[in-house]
Amino acid sequence: MSQTKTILRALAGETLPTPPIWMMRQAGRYLPEYRATRAQAGDFLSLCYNPELAAEVTLQPIRRYGFDAAILFADILLLPQALGADLWFVTGEGPRLSTITTQAEFDKLGRGEMIHDTLNPVYETIRILRRELPEETTLIGFAGAPWTVATYMIAGRGTPDQGPAHALKYENRALFEAILERLTESTIDYLSAQIDAGAEVVKIFDSWAGSLQGEDFNRYALQPARVITEELKRRHPGIPVIAFPRQAGDKYIGFHAETGADCVAVDDSVSPEWVAKHVQPGGCVQGNLASRHMVTGGQELVDETRKVVDALRNGPHIFNLGHGITPDADPENVQLMIDTVRSA
Repeated sequence: MSQTKTILRALAGETLPTPPIWMMRQAGRYLPEYRATRAQAGDFLSLCYNPELAAEVTLQPIRRYGFDAAILFADILLLPQALGADLWFVTGEGPRLSTITTQAEFDKLGRGEMIHDTLNPVYETIRILRRELPEETTLIGFAGAPWTVATYMIAGRGTPDQGPAHALKYENRALFEAILERLTESTIDYLSAQIDAGAEVVKIFDSWAGSLQGEDFNRYALQPARVITEELKRRHPGIPVIAFPRQAGDKYIGFHAETGADCVAVDDSVSPEWVAKHVQPGGCVQGNLASRHMVTGGQELVDETRKVVDALRNGPHIFNLGHGITPDADPENVQLMIDTVRSA
């Protein structure tokens, strides 16, 4: 592990005088250079599967801002596509998937080594990035958590309340759990291949974890994260894992210990002071400035950025947003945030 990479030092539990910083969706539509490359690719999926262009958009925010980490440009729905689901994107509306709601549909899904035939361009993107990134910049790979990916596979699209997935969970729990089990084993294989290609850290995005309540959260958010983390660390000793069970609320408490994750990323529905008291004692935390400040900017952005840094300065911390940056963000506000963190 390189001791010059601040992200890796924080993930190892070191409290740094200045927190390392990166930003979810930092390669994205708020940047004019991204929009130009996206137009060159033709469409979103073509961009994801073109290693040279995917590496280019990953590098763009590093060149512009000097973030301490780059996160692979891809999409959490590439994995279900690799398993055999149909995937397409509707302009202005987002992703669409062929649905998995019956045993017959589930039986058509693949497993194991077959995913790599589709995902090999993603691994090539990682290999390019390891050659092109500055020495001090950490490369983060990622995948969606089984529950979050399953919500899209079951509904065929994003939904406001993940209702179709909850309905299948109650109506046919055996099928629902079979989907999560297949996704869990495939996510392990996918992330393991990313690590083999050169990812130095992996992150598990559970964007819809907050819609799981009570024991369902433990069974379908926490347990898969534990299984994935344990197996990745068995295959790749020392690999750091960041878990992001968004909107977990009180369930953030103890998530490090329950899953083995080196870092728990927190959203902005909880205050940084609460995180410092209840979550940071378990290990490194990541977060949690509200994304809206990248749009509104001004003194409020400066004040809220300092608030996050100050609240979490007494333990290992990676500065980030509480969720991904939005397309209407002002690139100048991103620079203001970075300058504020690094001068705090």
